[in-house]
Amino acid sequence: MYSALRHSGYDKGGYLFLPSYVMRTHGSRKQQEALKGVNVKNMRKVFEALDTLGSTKWRVNNKVLAVVESIWASGGNIAGLVDRNDIPIPEKPYSEDSTEIQEWKWSLRKANKVNRERHSQRCDTELKLSVTSLTLPCVSICALLDGFYFDASPVARKMENEEGFYYPHNLDFRGRAYPMHPHLNHLSSDLCRGVLEFAEGRPLGRSGLHWLKIHLANLYSGGVEKLSHDGRLAFVDNHLDEIFDSAENPINGNRWWLAAEDPFQCLAACMNLSEALKSTSPLSTISYLPIHQDGSCNGLQHYAALGRDNLEAAAVNLVAGEKPADVYSEIAVRVHNIMKRDSNKDPATNPNALLAKLLIDQVDRKLVKQTVMTSVYGVTFVGAREQIKRRLEEKGHISDDRLLFSAACYTAKVTLAALGELFQAARNIMGWLGDCAKVIASENQPVRWTTPLGLPVVQPYYKSERHLIRTTLQVLALQREGNSVEVRKQRTAFPPNFVHSLDGSHMMMTAVACRDAGLYFAGVHDSFWTHACDVEKMNQILREKFVELYSMPVLENLLESFETSYPSLVFPPLPERGNFDLLEVLKSPYFFN
Repeated sequence: MYSALRHSGYDKGGYLFLPSYVMRTHGSRKQQEALKGVNVKNMRKVFEALDTLGSTKWRVNNKVLAVVESIWASGGNIAGLVDRNDIPIPEKPYSEDSTEIQEWKWSLRKANKVNRERHSQRCDTELKLSVTSLTLPCVSICALLDGFYFDASPVARKMENEEGFYYPHNLDFRGRAYPMHPHLNHLSSDLCRGVLEFAEGRPLGRSGLHWLKIHLANLYSGGVEKLSHDGRLAFVDNHLDEIFDSAENPINGNRWWLAAEDPFQCLAACMNLSEALKSTSPLSTISYLPIHQDGSCNGLQHYAALGRDNLEAAAVNLVAGEKPADVYSEIAVRVHNIMKRDSNKDPATNPNALLAKLLIDQVDRKLVKQTVMTSVYGVTFVGAREQIKRRLEEKGHISDDRLLFSAACYTAKVTLAALGELFQAARNIMGWLGDCAKVIASENQPVRWTTPLGLPVVQPYYKSERHLIRTTLQVLALQREGNSVEVRKQRTAFPPNFVHSLDGSHMMMTAVACRDAGLYFAGVHDSFWTHACDVEKMNQILREKFVELYSMPVLENLLESFETSYPSLVFPPLPERGNFDLLEVLKSPYFFN
């Protein structure tokens, strides 16, 4: 297929024939007006980044796809695939006992909910697999599903030797890039990522073999990804027999790869590494596999750079260390300590004491990870409670739903308290951003700003208005954007949206620089991908671009833009910041790793 059209305006670029827009505005008039009104020259860097992402050519990894198809045909229910069978519906008890009837109704609702979820997941899996089959060997499903029209026979001849496809990209309103094609793409699940690879291969080389092994260890996870690089290499070398078995006999062998956190991606890495190590010239083996370098709790990394706090910077790997600092484990230790104190209190006066005793042995890194990760993006208590509730359900130690709810509430409260202790500077910046947003929204204005790459952003949170359309048959009531802003939403959403606009800027700056250096590049927000042989160069670039981004007076520029746009309003002073030296990032091996 052809690569995406180059972007040159609000509605120019992306798909060849379908209408496509540089941003998903979801009907926000203010955001559309801001984009249409900006000088195209000011958007040049944004357009370049989207063009770079859209020029990366992909193909389907047929070996991994064959394994997926085999598992799916056998009923799924392993490697993260949903079970193709429903769970049994509980039979109504013959008893007239109200307690038993109530328990049955509760079980019935729960079974029906699970079965509805399974049905939805099965449909999603079937769609993804049908997409992969349509892309084999040469036709882009991006074209087929999104409305391309062509005569089949000449295209078939023209595409006979074509083995790849492209993903045009556009932005959400905060400036984060996404593929326009929604179904099979590299931002999706482990299944999608496992069956996708670069269409162009490059020889591994010594550096590439090194990074392929580290990539495999990262995908296996289970704590391995928190070892030093040498520790990860040793892990892979100690499991070569399992890796070879996984590659050669993934279905009927020992199936070591299934224990990985990302099993299909791990299997793809096993196959690539096995091919290299069993060849006569491992360093010359051609690798098509995207190798990931991921940020370490990236939202907090951006806050640490904004606040220049030395302790926070060290906690999220902006400073070099012998092994990665693990903020999730640090928070888990703090949560455990709080629960230990609570468990020693009198249950008669402190009802949390019993919950603490129940939960103290269940606290681990995984329990708090999602809440820590999303805390800087504005996760609420309710959101944290639901995240932790899902983790507790996975552990399976608490079967009573009411007790599970109480346990999740308590754990969420303790986790958020532990976060506040460790990341005070980040909290101060979040508070300042929220206070600025409140000042603006109180004047019935949306919060707006311009990213470091020149993208205008307008928060789209307005109260909806009903619009009645009367016909001869009926009256239709439509919801549309009103003229009054949602003050609370403008305030609470601004800190996470602002940081998202900064991580989007970092990714786009890195994408363009990698293109200029001759590297293949794909990005998933805070996860940057390239060929194994080019990881070291990409690592250098992404660190340089992070330092370049935060060498700008980001918060000062933001405050100046607010004071210029709203001269009659008074904004709070900037929060105090530390003296962390940003150049330390250039020497930190685990900043992205």
